[in-house]
Amino acid sequence: MLCKICECPSSAWAKALVLKKYLVQYYHCEYCGFIQTEEPYWLEESYSEAIARNDIGLVGRNLAMTGLTSATILTFFDCNARFVDYGGGYGLFVRLMRDHGMDFYRNDKYAPNLFAQGFEADEAGNYPYELLTAFEVFEHLVNPLNEIQQMMLYSRSILFTTFLVPVPSPALEAWWYYSLDHGQHISLYTLQSLKVLAQKLNLNLYSNQRSFHLLTDKKLSRTLFEFVSRGKISMLVNFILYKRLAHQSFLPSDYVALTGKNLS
Repeated sequence: MLCKICECPSSAWAKALVLKKYLVQYYHCEYCGFIQTEEPYWLEESYSEAIARNDIGLVGRNLAMTGLTSATILTFFDCNARFVDYGGGYGLFVRLMRDHGMDFYRNDKYAPNLFAQGFEADEAGNYPYELLTAFEVFEHLVNPLNEIQQMMLYSRSILFTTFLVPVPSPALEAWWYYSLDHGQHISLYTLQSLKVLAQKLNLNLYSNQRSFHLLTDKKLSRTLFEFVSRGKISMLVNFILYKRLAHQSFLPSDYVALTGKNLS
């Protein structure tokens, strides 16, 4: 088995029961530390529900990502541009960001759009986006390099979350993020594997070295990125820059666009 990130040999590392019935082989790359499963033949069953039933952190995660993403955009990107949320689930994050005054659109092939109807991303590539967000997506990718290249058709800046594998790698039963119960986490990254990924894509990597990362062709301050990605600092950034830039919610204009009526 070759590593799907660096293409170095990956050794058979450990086995575990996935979905409580499939004995699955996991492989570990000795060079970059990337962990991948054998060919994931169980995914159709894993995705019988678009959102895993035990993903009880979905709402809280979307709320947290709203503040962090807004602070990142206000600090490093054009806040008046268009943005796309890739693998956007029910559209909750897109709705929150539009309420916050940022022109976000949703892309997701599998989940129904419940909260952001009317704001689907342009899939023809006619409108490049300033930034693509992909929260809790990378660990689901069967072929990470190819699928991230597809994301880059939307934007050459990708803000994403995925928890980095601790060093040394914990046993399969000892770390919750392997997510053996639903079997959807088939690609798990170390910081080194993300660095290799960035090099292959000719992008720069910025990371808080835990779960919040950015791939982009822009040259940014790594120290500033780590600083802004702290929760309390992101709140301060939003408070200062949001008012200074006179940002306003899209909620009233979105209501007019969808209904032809004013909110008043």
